[in-house]
Amino acid sequence: MEQRDLKYEFYIGAAPETVWNALVSPEGTRQTFFGSVIHSTFEAGAPYEYIGPGAEGPDVVHVYGTILAYEPNKLLSMTEHPGATYAADHETRTSRITYTLETMGGCTKLTLVNDQWSPDNASYENAEKHWWMILSNIKTLCETGKTLDFGW
Repeated sequence: MEQRDLKYEFYIGAAPETVWNALVSPEGTRQTFFGSVIHSTFEAGAPYEYIGPGAEGPDVVHVYGTILAYEPNKLLSMTEHPGATYAADHETRTSRITYTLETMGGCTKLTLVNDQWSPDNASYENAEKHWWMILSNIKTLCETGKTLDFGW
């Protein structure tokens, strides 16, 4: 299966600081990333992990990697691996995730690019499907203060 770059653009009726908070704060990520909280010092070269509830318990590492760039309210770029509970070959499954925020009048343009996929990365299909849900949830949270009910 061809693994092209995934690119999403969302226009959100909120300030960049509000969108940024949804991307990097414990409260924001818990609400928008399926109950997971991002843990990192957010310095270039630092590790990060999304930890949250899963089939194996309350503190499952769902995704991990390295921070590549961090510019508050503007840019977050990082490598990405699925957690060890998802695949024995998690260390070789890699891609890059880059969030960019731009002020557009009274709203924020959030662009996400998920690229640099390792060959035959089995996480691609899952990412392609779930980014829409995560980004829609971020938009809804930032605009309404509530998250989406996915019926789970």
